[in-house]
Amino acid sequence: MKIRHFLFAAALLTASVAAKAQSTIPEGYTKAEITLADGKVLNGYIKDNIRKSSSVVFLDDAGQNKKTYEGSAINGLKAGNDTYTCISGDFFKVVSNGKLVLLQKSSNSSGKVSYNGADAVVSTGTAGKVGDYYIYADNKLKVLNKKTSEAFIHEELTGCAAAIEKANSANGDMLIIKEAVDIYNEFAQSKAVK
Repeated sequence: MKIRHFLFAAALLTASVAAKAQSTIPEGYTKAEITLADGKVLNGYIKDNIRKSSSVVFLDDAGQNKKTYEGSAINGLKAGNDTYTCISGDFFKVVSNGKLVLLQKSSNSSGKVSYNGADAVVSTGTAGKVGDYYIYADNKLKVLNKKTSEAFIHEELTGCAAAIEKANSANGDMLIIKEAVDIYNEFAQSKAVK
């Protein structure tokens, strides 16, 4: 009888330890979803090496398989409250999403060597430096700063007076530019629904 109780207690202990191990986020990792360049979606955990090396270390949900993914192999990434998109090997944090996508550069893969089989490929990355803001629309990436804001307002916000007015008041403040982009995206979405 004592052996049965002991075996039962051991089985319960083993089951609870296994359940806890599967539900605990590994130290240094964040729960994430990665969309690879081929469209495959992976769920698991990432160790963020975005700024350091334009890559993430992925660990599957079971904690069994570990693999490093370069920005060039990823289309998108959701980690915590942040969403990233990858363009030419660089990670960009999505600040505002819609017809116009406001992005902030989070990595610089320029000069990074990757391999396509045995062939070495050197990444050209994207223009600009980490922290710069960009507008991504119609598959074009355009840097957004004080010098380019006037062209941005006249070319991208056309037809939405409220967004133009908000952007004109920004004077380089990216929080106000984000509000202008949000206003424009709501305007564009409401126009598309009609």
